[in-house]
Amino acid sequence: MIEFIAQYAHIWLVALPLVFLGAIVDSVAGGGGLITLPAYMMVLPPHVAAATNKFAASFGTLSSLLRFLKSGQVHLKISLIAAIGALIGSPIGTQIQMFISDDLLNKMMLIILPCVAVFMVFRRDLGADNQTELAPFSGKIAVQSFLIGLLIGGYDGLVGPGTGTFLILAFTAVLGIPLLSSSGSAKVVNFASNIAALVVYLIHGQVLFAVGIPALICAICGYQVGANMALKGGGKVVRGLIFVVLGLMIVKTGYTMLSPQISAAFGG
Repeated sequence: MIEFIAQYAHIWLVALPLVFLGAIVDSVAGGGGLITLPAYMMVLPPHVAAATNKFAASFGTLSSLLRFLKSGQVHLKISLIAAIGALIGSPIGTQIQMFISDDLLNKMMLIILPCVAVFMVFRRDLGADNQTELAPFSGKIAVQSFLIGLLIGGYDGLVGPGTGTFLILAFTAVLGIPLLSSSGSAKVVNFASNIAALVVYLIHGQVLFAVGIPALICAICGYQVGANMALKGGGKVVRGLIFVVLGLMIVKTGYTMLSPQISAAFGG
């Protein structure tokens, strides 16, 4: 037992606090993987890090989803249809990724992300808690929901980070769902996508349970804290953290593009 603790203690000390923080962010506004995945990758090989991250995030997302469901902040029909679209779009995005260079993807993201942030700055009423109620479910809404899932799922397969954030924004901007309900509805799509990926990782034995189980506990705690923050603070909390996630994505993308030049400048 002492040897087991000694073997994994340094991993737990590095990863678990960041998993908790990332889960809070992800539960409110999506994009928590921008925090959790680098935390795992500091102490684990890339594939094991991705698999262990997906293991904890899957069950953490489920716990957050159940909290939002209990509070009536999930549009189930819309999110289930979007989930079907995402499960189709994600592998398509993965296939497209094989034909696009990382440099081009990063350049695209550095154009898209600031545009999204500017759009939100000028649309202060976007997703307000007091906006008019969503129109009755119809064929048009079903098609829009499917296309949102298809396109954002494609983005998930193509790029990955921030998928939950873009789902929230799409549900709000296209369907007129308040940000709080969009955050809850996005969890359905996230959970479906996470489980599909997790099954593949489990089949290939990539999940490190000695880290994954403690991380799962931290993730569930973080997702519950985040869900409570969102439900108490409403759309303002969701909106504020979306800006944080967009900022993290811009910094991460810029660093990825510039890191070779930085290394060369310092003789790395």
